[in-house]
Amino acid sequence: MNTLTAAVLTVVPDAPPAAPPGMEGLTTVISWAGWIVLVLCVIGVLVTAGLMAVSNRRGEGGEHAGRLGFVLVATVLVGAAGGLVGALA
Repeated sequence: MNTLTAAVLTVVPDAPPAAPPGMEGLTTVISWAGWIVLVLCVIGVLVTAGLMAVSNRRGEGGEHAGRLGFVLVATVLVGAAGGLVGALA
């Protein structure tokens, strides 16, 4: 059993995992999509903050807190997407 294990361990290369050939385009598209979604999340936070400021002047500021929560959760998911996928793979 030890000889078999030693033989298998000498055959397995010690290299980091690499994407298959031709995946550079898909990786670029995914990277761009991540940045676009992150920019949209920042815009969502700013719009929600603006709506809260305007509504607060009218006495209705607390109604937008739920929207802000959804935007912040989406921002966290975008930021953690790479780590989540890496942990599942």
